[in-house]
Amino acid sequence: MYIEKAFVESVERLGEETFLMKVFSPAIAYISKPGQFCNIKVSESNFPLLRRPFSICNVDGDYVFFLFDIHGEGTKILSSKKNGDTVELLGPLGKGFMFDDDYETAVIVAGGLGAAPFPFLIKNISDEKNIICLVGGRSQKQIVTHGLKNIAIATDDGSEGFKGTVIDLLKEEIKNIHEKKFRIFACGPNAMLKALQKYSIENNFDCQISVECAMACGFGICQGCPVDSANGESYLLVCKDGPVFNANEVKL
Repeated sequence: MYIEKAFVESVERLGEETFLMKVFSPAIAYISKPGQFCNIKVSESNFPLLRRPFSICNVDGDYVFFLFDIHGEGTKILSSKKNGDTVELLGPLGKGFMFDDDYETAVIVAGGLGAAPFPFLIKNISDEKNIICLVGGRSQKQIVTHGLKNIAIATDDGSEGFKGTVIDLLKEEIKNIHEKKFRIFACGPNAMLKALQKYSIENNFDCQISVECAMACGFGICQGCPVDSANGESYLLVCKDGPVFNANEVKL
């Protein structure tokens, strides 16, 4: 884990309120793994007070990429960064995806901005494995496909692709791969993850979920991001024990 002053190379607008930030951060780039995140201090002042957690979207040489949309003052500040500006990164943090095991097909399930960690994952999955990306959103405006491939889209309102949730789409698509050994990788809103968790456990599917949560410190000191363990007798910390968990490991 490093604290690194990172120079902004670019901030690219990908959608109405979706942005991709590229920063020069060699120390963090060198040791980052898919599914990990960074806590970003978005300004040199004390406003906003707390760092903001962002999934590592991708790594290319000495550069790290972050995908985000505008939710408040912190992300609004990030969206206005220019080439040569700086941000302070703390990372890489958390436990990432396990992707080097014995399976044939990676089934990626992303809800909205939950697509953020998957370009880096896709880049690191062996070429010998198949990859399918299922992307969902309330409408076409919430669909994020940056860095994904072999994409099928689901929208709640039917404005693009399959009409229904991305979990409904998964249930349809899974019929085509049920004879193959596959692993599900998912990130998105908790309601989506909860539905996927239930479906995966009922069918004994191999499934990893990246949990979204507000964080303060990012490495377990503040104890501010607990999630119940599956046995209900203890809790795990999203920032340290996750953000990636096996679907049967936690209770959402």
